[in-house]
Parts: sequence; C-alpha cells; structure tokens
Amino acid sequence: MSRNNANRTALVTVGVVLFMGAMAWAAVPFYDWFCRVTGFGGTPGVSTAASADVLDRTIKVRFDGSLAKDMPWTFKPQQTQMEIRIGETGLAFYEAYNPTDRPVAGQASYNVTPYEAGGFFTKIDCFCFTEQVLEPGERVQMPVTFYVDPEIVTDRDAKYVHTITLSYTFYEIDMPEETHAALAEDGRAVYNR
Repeated sequence: MSRNNANRTALVTVGVVLFMGAMAWAAVPFYDWFCRVTGFGGTPGVSTAASADVLDRTIKVRFDGSLAKDMPWTFKPQQTQMEIRIGETGLAFYEAYNPTDRPVAGQASYNVTPYEAGGFFTKIDCFCFTEQVLEPGERVQMPVTFYVDPEIVTDRDAKYVHTITLSYTFYEIDMPEETHAALAEDGRAVYNR
C-alpha cells in the first residue's frame, strides 16, 4: 500500500470516528426534542396558554406517581383520576413528603400512556419543569395544569383513546448550587447523596 493510500485511509478512519462521536453526542438532545415535538414515547407537549377550543366530548385522565429506587420521599397523586372535557384546562395535585432529617432535592420524569395520546396531552404548568427541594419533614402539594388538545379527536390513532394516564417518577438529584448557598447562609449543613 502506498503512503498516500495509507494517509487517506487513516484520514477517512479518523473522520468516521469523529462523525460517529458527534452523532452519538447529538442523539440524546435530538431524541428529546423529537419526542417533545411529536409526542413520541408518550412525551407530552408544553404550552404557555390554555386551549382555545373546548369540546363537548370528555376524556378520563388517570394519575400515577412513583419513586426511583433510592429516593427517600413519599410521593403520590392527590386524585387517582378525573374526567374533563377535551380542550378544558385541568388542575391536579401530587403530594410529596420528605421523612428524612436532611434536605433532599428531586426531579420528576414523566410520560403519558397510551403513547398515541402523548402529543395531545399538553402541560401549561408543572412541578416537573424544575427541581424540587424538600426540607426535613416537609410535605408539599405540587400542581400540574394541563389540557388535552382537541385535535386528538381527528387523529388516525389517538381518536380511539378514552383514558390517558399521566405518570411521574421522582428521583434524587444533587442539591442545586443556589440551595447550597441559601442553606449555608442559614448555617445548615447540606448533604448530597
């Protein structure tokens, strides 16, 4: 093999490795964006305003809450289900409690089932948009405001959905830096996992 062919082969190999590395790095944010835009995998949409249309047809929304393996909180929905009109703004509450003797930070992941409904379930405001920090013994009510997009009734697959389940799983995260600073000012110790 000539020196030019060897250099070309090495350059192509390095190029392929760099390209594959870049694609692997971009895959997670791209997949997250794709799921949020399309509702793929039960990922609900997000809106800053309520639906402009409210239909006479109703849909049942169920609520589920769970915890990751090492999350020390208790976490549950305050209502197991509600029936709302499609397009109507709904408000549901979840309760979280920190039974430990230390502040604990958590973040909720969520999804909607069946997956066909994911792109039509739209959150206006949700505790899952930000980290939550509970002090020792603190119990909080956390709201989620949502609606089911009226376009669900014309979707080829989703129009047959009569019940949607909104599920959250809370997992422990490292304490946010601003919380560290605020607790330090108060003279309280902060323990990370």
